[in-house]
Amino acid sequence: MFDDIIEGAVPAHLVLEEPEVVAFLDVYPVFDGHTLVVPRLHYGTLAETPPDLLAPLMAAGRRVAAAQREALGAQGNFFALNEVVSQSVPHVHLHVVPRRQGDGLRGFLWPRHSYADDAAASAVARALRGALASGESELTR
Repeated sequence: MFDDIIEGAVPAHLVLEEPEVVAFLDVYPVFDGHTLVVPRLHYGTLAETPPDLLAPLMAAGRRVAAAQREALGAQGNFFALNEVVSQSVPHVHLHVVPRRQGDGLRGFLWPRHSYADDAAASAVARALRGALASGESELTR
C-alpha cells in the first residue's frame, strides 16, 4: 500500500516529499494532522532498514512535528514507530501525531476517526506543506 502511494498509484494527502522519504496524512488519524513518514524504498522492519536511512527518517519526522505545531497549533507531538505486531502495512513508518493538553490520548490507546471529507484532509495537508515550505517553523528559527 505505501509503495503504491510513493509511486503515485494510490492517492494520498502528501505533506513532504524528499529524495529518501515521503510523508502523508494517515487515513485513520488519531488527531487531524497525524502524519506517516516512510522511506521511499521498501523495508518491512526497522531491522531491515539501513542505518544511514534512520537519520533522514527522523529528521523528516522532526520537521513534520514542527510544522504540526506551527500550522495546526499543536503543543507537542507523539512519535511512534511500530513494526510487525499491530502493523497494518508492512513498510517501516514513523507516526508523527500532534498533541495538545487535555486531548484525551492515554498511553497507546489510539482512538481513530476519519476526516469529515476529502476537502478537510486536503486542507490539513496543505497547511502542513505550507509550514514546511515556509521555513518559518520553530525548527528553523
